[in-house]
Amino acid sequence: MVALRGQARGAPAPRHGRHGLHGPAPSNLHGRGMEYAESREYVAGDDVRHMDWRLTARSGRAHTKLFQAERERLTLLVADTAPALYFGTRARFKSVQAARAGAVAAWSAVMAGDRVAALRGGEPAIPPASGARGAMRVLDALVRWYAHPPPDDAGLGMALEQAQRLLRPGTRLVVLADPQAASQVPAQRWRALARHREATLVLLQDPLEAMPPRRMLAFAVGKRRVQLALDRGDVRERWEAAFAGPLRMLAQPLPGLGWRVRVLSSDAPVQHGPWAWDGDGAPMAERG
Repeated sequence: MVALRGQARGAPAPRHGRHGLHGPAPSNLHGRGMEYAESREYVAGDDVRHMDWRLTARSGRAHTKLFQAERERLTLLVADTAPALYFGTRARFKSVQAARAGAVAAWSAVMAGDRVAALRGGEPAIPPASGARGAMRVLDALVRWYAHPPPDDAGLGMALEQAQRLLRPGTRLVVLADPQAASQVPAQRWRALARHREATLVLLQDPLEAMPPRRMLAFAVGKRRVQLALDRGDVRERWEAAFAGPLRMLAQPLPGLGWRVRVLSSDAPVQHGPWAWDGDGAPMAERG
């Protein structure tokens, strides 16, 4: 997980022209910010929209509110821990790939100067922090969450509800999810989460789910052994409805709601992460 730092990429560097830098230079400031700092007496030229009316009424003198400049943007990782993720047929489990993708996202955020935080349904959020300390906190949580299915998983819906209470305008949001779990989330929730934010949904998929063989295939379900005749058309149709159907349900409407949707196979590399951007700000091509 720590070694994946080399696969991360931060914000693009300013472009160079013939005579040096040109265009807007990157800044650590991200606007006025929403953190209240203090109030002081109003002076001519202050924005009347920031008047502290309560203090004005108590003191009899006009006061205005001051806000702490927001120097670091927040990147929030939401980790789905649905039981279906703890499965894999090639290279690694989908849960392990989710942890790897989350690690690259965390390192990318730190390299871009963001604070990084993470949460899952069932426990309090990992608080935001910047630098290596913030990344290591998130990595530790990802290892814990994705090594084994958490016994107290409250579901992706609960995790997204918790995330909505923490998010502010300008936040980067990365959701790591099982397609079937994500397809159960109402469109209204997806729309609200993406409003005024940079939102990416990473859907984890196993190669077997995408391309099952055309033959009889045996599965262990608990202590039972189940065989599926995947060479039969009706069985393959049900298979496709179970695995490809949720992907279609998400990939078609969510971009119109402000989301970037990426499908990440469990055997694909996570170089730069599926949320990476090229130099022109356009989404990078899908990897694997």
